[in-house]
Amino acid sequence: MSKILIVEDDKFLRELIKRKVTSEGFEAIDAVDGEKGLQSARSYKPDLILLDLMLPGIDGFEVLKKIKQDESISSTPVIILSNLGQRDDIEKGLKIGAADYLVKAHFTPNEIIEKIREVLKNSVSK
Repeated sequence: MSKILIVEDDKFLRELIKRKVTSEGFEAIDAVDGEKGLQSARSYKPDLILLDLMLPGIDGFEVLKKIKQDESISSTPVIILSNLGQRDDIEKGLKIGAADYLVKAHFTPNEIIEKIREVLKNSVSK
């Protein structure tokens, strides 16, 4: 069973995604801010991280940088799930090393699950 870490400060959205991920057969771990997300990534070694950018404390870009600099978790695929949909933000996230970038308003929970499956499949085949 693949472990998915959900780093999202919005309680409603975090719970919604967690329920959906769990109902699709994944193990879900969640974190409410960047610092806890980083700690959870290091301790649980998830198979994939769903990362919001607008987080209290350390923002998502900084979390992503720290993940990619940490050898123990640098290969973990990260999907950014954010309301920041500007081209600059998307390019920055992908340049830092995100596997994909989803704008929250443009994706349903089912589409997020499809993207998770696709990224996990691609990360296994590398």
